[in-house]
Amino acid sequence: MKKHTILLIILSTALVFSQTKLTLEECHEKARANFPLIKQKQYIVQSKEYNVSNVWKGYFPQITISGQATYQSDVTSLPISFPGIKIESLTKDQYKAVADVTQVIYDGGIMSAQADIQKSSGDVDDQKVEIELLKVKERVNQLYFGVVLLNEQLVQSALVNDDLSSSLNKLNAALANGTAMKPNIDIILAELLKNSQREIELKASRKSFVDMLGLLINEKLDETVMLQPPSEQNAFVSEEINRPELKLYSAQKNMIENQSGLTLSKLLPKASLFFQGGYGKPTLNMLKNNFDWFYITGAKLTWSPTNFYTFGNESEIVELNKKSVAAQEEAFILNTKLTLKQQTGEIEKLNELIKVDKEIVVIRTSVKNAAKAQLENGVITSNDYIRELNAEDLAKQNLAIHKTQLMLAKQNYRVTTGN
Repeated sequence: MKKHTILLIILSTALVFSQTKLTLEECHEKARANFPLIKQKQYIVQSKEYNVSNVWKGYFPQITISGQATYQSDVTSLPISFPGIKIESLTKDQYKAVADVTQVIYDGGIMSAQADIQKSSGDVDDQKVEIELLKVKERVNQLYFGVVLLNEQLVQSALVNDDLSSSLNKLNAALANGTAMKPNIDIILAELLKNSQREIELKASRKSFVDMLGLLINEKLDETVMLQPPSEQNAFVSEEINRPELKLYSAQKNMIENQSGLTLSKLLPKASLFFQGGYGKPTLNMLKNNFDWFYITGAKLTWSPTNFYTFGNESEIVELNKKSVAAQEEAFILNTKLTLKQQTGEIEKLNELIKVDKEIVVIRTSVKNAAKAQLENGVITSNDYIRELNAEDLAKQNLAIHKTQLMLAKQNYRVTTGN
């Protein structure tokens, strides 16, 4: 007997050390790292860098190479002639190969505004991904606490099984002594079988939840995995809202501000240097009908007052967009606060239910223990005992359910606040 007990202890110890232990925070981190959308954050950063880089390359010299060959019906000629001087007229076929180089000196801040727009656009896309990742966190919470609840129910099922087995052993001994009846034993046996069915259902549900959680965190989890309930320190209740939606609205506001800067930049003058060089016939000297090199260089200042025509409307559009984003933000904050109020009420309710559950469990356990002693002494039937045992089981299940619901409610509150 001692050898058997020692062997059981050794096997149990080995099983505990071989178990995979996971916390809720670890599952959140692994699910986030494994979710396919997390890759998009990297793509957004890289795209933003490329887009901003392309904008600033507008300050590089802009080079255009072109060529043309034409034949025209008439050419320029002098309507007068000079004695002894022959002025050769231009040929009707003309050729030109040109390279144009432009260097921006001042663009009115257009490229700076465009670069800022690209940055804020990347920030907007990044926060949209964060919003989707927050939904993954909610999914992890549902699966994690589903497993935690099933663990508690399996523990409770094992305790019921122990109670029934203990009563069955004593009734069998009493039957051998002629102080118990066979129907009472059969009732206990039937209840044991019923409890075994319950364990089968609970284990199947737990396996399904564990498999789904393993898929989310990209780990192969077996039935021995231990999910540790979060501590009270990790389930704090904070009213500060730090959701990615608020960061999204902030990024959208920045993008609108940058678009406003681009609108203003269109009103300012632009300055640049230019150079044009080429080879053709005729060249800049129209009286020279030969192929030759030529070039033109200088500075250019441009300003288009026609942009004032649309400046007023574009400014109004910017203001309307700002107000639209502000309205969306206000609506989100209001809805979030309403959700937090509801969740706070749920947390308070569950705390009160747990207090009552604990009192009920104490009473039901006392009644069950008394009924067990009465059954073993032949005072009551097995049906009477089973009724009290089930009442205690239900009370303990309610306590386990409410405790798990409270942990989940606090984590849901954290998700709602974004903390």
